[in-house]
Amino acid sequence: MAVPDQESVSPARASQLAANLAGVRRRVDEACVAAGRSPAEVALLPVTKFFPAADVLALIEAGATEFGESREPEAGRKAEDVRTATGRTDLRFHMIGQLQRNKAKSVARWADRVHSVDSLKLAHTLDRATGVALDNGDRAAALEVLIQVGLDDDEAKGRGGVAESDLAGLAASIAELPNLVLCGLMVIAPLHGSADRWMAESARIHRDFVAQHPAARELSAGMSGDLEIAVQHGSTCVRVGTAIMGDRPLISP
Repeated sequence: MAVPDQESVSPARASQLAANLAGVRRRVDEACVAAGRSPAEVALLPVTKFFPAADVLALIEAGATEFGESREPEAGRKAEDVRTATGRTDLRFHMIGQLQRNKAKSVARWADRVHSVDSLKLAHTLDRATGVALDNGDRAAALEVLIQVGLDDDEAKGRGGVAESDLAGLAASIAELPNLVLCGLMVIAPLHGSADRWMAESARIHRDFVAQHPAARELSAGMSGDLEIAVQHGSTCVRVGTAIMGDRPLISP
């Protein structure tokens, strides 16, 4: 597989990515066993933001089929390049970063799941944009969404996320939108506090949420440094960048 107008990764880079992916998957599997869970319950989402489409193709060769992105239009171009190069329909791209409403139209064309919905205005914009994309043949199914829950204190509210007190109302409204499928919650580690403490809080919020929305069981939580704790507390998707991709390149695509 090759991406138009881009060089393929070197054999050494491809080998390293494959080894990193396998190593992190082992960590996830071992964490599941330690927590008394099936490894099939926890998805590993390689976060490929800032890295070229050629790296994504190398990960596909190593067995990955789902990828996390957070910058538009970089993500849209990359998803299109990868899908064109592979011709595969089973590849899934996730928008995991904060999303401005003016980017919703383009994101609705390529994203299979958006993890960072934190307002009704954004949800309505995504719903309309997804409807247009469906009508135009740019996508074949409704857009899966997760609600981002904010655990930070007031000094860090700029990182996105809905307050727990507003979660029930937002979830009920999203569940009524015709072009969105409410799948669960996403949590980003707060700037302060131990991983065990914030993940325990996330697990509590998630349990209460699932009691109201039994079909929306996903919990996207945990990254390279704390995935074991996240799995212990019920995460169903760990978002891993550095441990798989390595350090961010000096020049991003």
